[in-house]
Amino acid sequence: MTSGHTDCHFCLQSLRGRKYALREENAYCVPCYDSLYANPCEECKQPIECNSKDLAYKGRHWHEGCFRCAKCSRSLVEKPFAAKDEVLLCTECYSDEYSSKCFHCQKTIMPGSRKMEFKGSSWHESCFVCQYCRQPLGTKPLITKDNENYCVPCFEKQFAHHCYACKKVITSGGVTYHDQPWHKECFVCAVCKTQLSRQRFISKDEYPYCVDCFSKFHAKKCAACKKPITALGDAKYISFEERQWHRECFSCGKCSVSLVGQEFLTRQDDILCHKCGSA
Repeated sequence: MTSGHTDCHFCLQSLRGRKYALREENAYCVPCYDSLYANPCEECKQPIECNSKDLAYKGRHWHEGCFRCAKCSRSLVEKPFAAKDEVLLCTECYSDEYSSKCFHCQKTIMPGSRKMEFKGSSWHESCFVCQYCRQPLGTKPLITKDNENYCVPCFEKQFAHHCYACKKVITSGGVTYHDQPWHKECFVCAVCKTQLSRQRFISKDEYPYCVDCFSKFHAKKCAACKKPITALGDAKYISFEERQWHRECFSCGKCSVSLVGQEFLTRQDDILCHKCGSA
């Protein structure tokens, strides 16, 4: 600009008909201004004179022609760029050197684009979706199976077990009975509804029963002691003509010798060893 001021604020030479620069309302001739205030260029180390364009980034300055990618030397003027250890790089070179690859598509996640992190891997936001419904997962709860991610509703629909009793999803634990999954709290005695997940039970007609209920309603009664014959302990029992005995109760009605595996005779409701029956 041409001078409207009288003299240079530093060297006091006349500014009439000369270009000058203003700083804090003071006028300086161009040589004085450059020597006093011009920023040194980060690239060429020469001062950026007042008649040159000064490009600044984080307190550092460059000539317009020096503002280039440190790797490929392409100009970064009015273009996106990234900095690594104070070195300026175009987005392509930065991506080649430092950007992570998307776990899904294996393409570079460009600087400035949104990146999702999950289990130590990086994803494009558009790639981080439910494998089944293809909806973005973002920060929603998710479940991983065979390296694929699913939103919770889709995972439950596709893979989760549903309780045989209440039909709801079993999210953890559970009991398997007759090849069917049950919630622990749903696996109860068919009669008294006592939870059976941590106690002994007996099965009949595909229904579970606690020992007491099975003995009361379904167990066979020993012809000798009249107590129930359950499937607990020694499951074997003796059956003859619609009567049953505990093994330890199957003995001669006269001499009490065990008849298990022995020949025996019957007399009315009694069973007798061969010796007693023949006497």
